[in-house]
Amino acid sequence: MGIRVLLLDNQPIFRHGVKVALKSERDIEIIDEAAGANEGIEKAVALSPDLVLMDIMLSDGEGFAAVRAIRQRSPRTRVLILTSCADQASFRNASQAGAIGYILKDIGEANLANAIRAAHNDKTRLSPTVARQLIRDFAASSDEDLIDAAPSSPRRLSQREIDVLAGVAQGLSDKQIAAQLFLSEAAVKTRLRSIYQKYGLRNRAHAAVFSVENGLLDTKPSARTNLTTK
Repeated sequence: MGIRVLLLDNQPIFRHGVKVALKSERDIEIIDEAAGANEGIEKAVALSPDLVLMDIMLSDGEGFAAVRAIRQRSPRTRVLILTSCADQASFRNASQAGAIGYILKDIGEANLANAIRAAHNDKTRLSPTVARQLIRDFAASSDEDLIDAAPSSPRRLSQREIDVLAGVAQGLSDKQIAAQLFLSEAAVKTRLRSIYQKYGLRNRAHAAVFSVENGLLDTKPSARTNLTTK
């Protein structure tokens, strides 16, 4: 059975473009579309799609609320954000609302299909552009901001866990992180599970936001004061 997708975007021409782009993907089926938050929520509840592919910048201004409502009312449905909005606050809000991934509208057709497949398999995809923006925003913070953002009781992370977390925040897949660190994919997954458990994180998107906001990436020398390694 293919991946059943509900498309939620307020621009008809863009919805049409997405349907055309995915038409040749035999394992992905656009079962319906919606233009606004309320319509999208109602259709998600009625149709129980595998995935909602949606923009957060809806004309009614309820994009984040829609993500939250869909996840609450149709728990088996995953939400993948496809948007032109690359700022840190939007990514953070989408992640907190329950989105499993965040990609930008400049993505290629093949990568879009792969992102949908990954989300369907509970694997987060984060746009490299968004990841770089997160890192830039973090690196631009003052030393005082970094100190204030540090966890009050940081748990111990191994250097390998820090390296894996950095790869997640850069938008790398498990396979890419493994190749970069000369580890097996299984080892990367094991370290990610350990990180999730230590900090109570839900998924890769949540881990990326958390790592940047709490100074767990060595993006500048002062950031090292926030790392607790073993």
